[in-house]
Amino acid sequence: METFCSNFDLGSSIPFSISKSLIKPTSKSLFSCRFSPLNHGKTPRFKGVVPQALSRKESIVQFKKNDFLEKNENLVKWLGKGFVGLAAALSLCCNSPALAESLTVAFPVSHTPEVNTVQRTLIEAWGLIRETFVDPTFNHQDWDLKLQQTMVEMFPLRSEDAAYSKVRGMLSTLGDPYTRIISPKEYQSFRIGSDGNLQGVGLFVSVEPNTGHLVVLSCVENSPAARAGIHEGDELLEINGERLDGVDSETAAQKLRGRAGTIVTVKVHSGNAPGVSGYKEVKLPREVIKLSPISSAIIPHKMPDGRLLKTGYVKLSSFSQSAAMDMENTIQDMETQGVQSYILDLRNNPASLVTAGLDVAQIWLDGDETLVNTIDRDGNMLPISMVDGHAVTHDPLVVLVNEGSASASEILAGALHDNGRAILVGHKTFGKGKIQSVTQLHDGSALFVTVAKYLSPALHDIDQVGITPDVQCTVDMLNSPKDTFKNKSSSSSSSLEADSCIIVAEHELDIQKSKGSAS
Repeated sequence: METFCSNFDLGSSIPFSISKSLIKPTSKSLFSCRFSPLNHGKTPRFKGVVPQALSRKESIVQFKKNDFLEKNENLVKWLGKGFVGLAAALSLCCNSPALAESLTVAFPVSHTPEVNTVQRTLIEAWGLIRETFVDPTFNHQDWDLKLQQTMVEMFPLRSEDAAYSKVRGMLSTLGDPYTRIISPKEYQSFRIGSDGNLQGVGLFVSVEPNTGHLVVLSCVENSPAARAGIHEGDELLEINGERLDGVDSETAAQKLRGRAGTIVTVKVHSGNAPGVSGYKEVKLPREVIKLSPISSAIIPHKMPDGRLLKTGYVKLSSFSQSAAMDMENTIQDMETQGVQSYILDLRNNPASLVTAGLDVAQIWLDGDETLVNTIDRDGNMLPISMVDGHAVTHDPLVVLVNEGSASASEILAGALHDNGRAILVGHKTFGKGKIQSVTQLHDGSALFVTVAKYLSPALHDIDQVGITPDVQCTVDMLNSPKDTFKNKSSSSSSSLEADSCIIVAEHELDIQKSKGSAS
């Protein structure tokens, strides 16, 4: 149900369930459509009222022939010019308190079929936003009037792309970069590779809310982008010579995706990369890349008193629907191997399902702990709590976070930290404290709507603030002797013991285990 700020250039790395909206024409000027915010994924094992988009609701949008032309000068003007033979009117009503009243809006019906189709899509998108958008003032504007104005502006257009540009322009007035629409072509591309076989260059990209710039949240390990030296924090400036000013993250991701074996040229500004400053342009080959959300290793660790202990290292790269099950199996396997402490690495984990993040939290927590607090459009705070949780392990835990840890990663880190289960090590997180619903519309496009905000269990605001870890560290690799390990899903060696954040995490685990021994 929930998606977040980043988009993966390879396709949809975030599996979610989509139920297609239905359009039922009854005449040329009278038809209805049915749509619903959806509950994605499995039934959560927690209690509490989840945001509106997590519960199934239905609204009905009806078009009917009517004559409200006198209510709008623009429509009369269009009629006077002979552009419109009749004006359709929108009548919307439903059981939702947000839409308890009946509303009629007049607008001109385009005679260009593809534009008329986008007009219908706009009505669906407008209705969903009107019912569920987190800000009931719609950024202090008349949302009903905005629909009417956009319909008038859309009427003279002759192409689908131009019509979608008008829809995007309308959504941009909400002041929320995460509420957006993607066209049917973009949505099909977005879903490419949902089986885990993805084609692209291996970048997670996102629009930075404060600047509007496209930034790299992370690179897939050993992907073309990673091998070319692109780093998290780099600003993406051009793709194949085309400037990206004002381009949203999904459009940029679509430009990066493509058939394996083809080449894409990107220009980045690497001012945030360690030891690097300036601009560079690189040619990246697109490849087929297999993704696994979990990688793990057992790190042997010598205690100050000479005892040799085992630390389980688990890196979670995304919150897919299988993430919680995969992690539970990994932890159980490590428990049988005598692991006595854990490091959970959420660095550069930018996005995915909120419900998956909550399920992962329950692997580490007991009882009826609050996992996150949501705030709906009316300002009501709604805690989401576990029901009779039973942790897989109670061994000491450190969670690693950084600037690329966003959304579900921040929910998970906040749940484990505020409930006293884990120490956080690393850098302040991204600061994405909003939840989106995703709905496929009747023409195959997809609408992303911000439906709620969230706070950590201790009521810390996350949106545009982030989570500050208990202990800071650098992420540079240190020039010191190191052990290597085998990735659970590959045979490549990695230098975990040289990662300064892991060294700091092991020190914090030593302190926790020493306290445990003293008690």
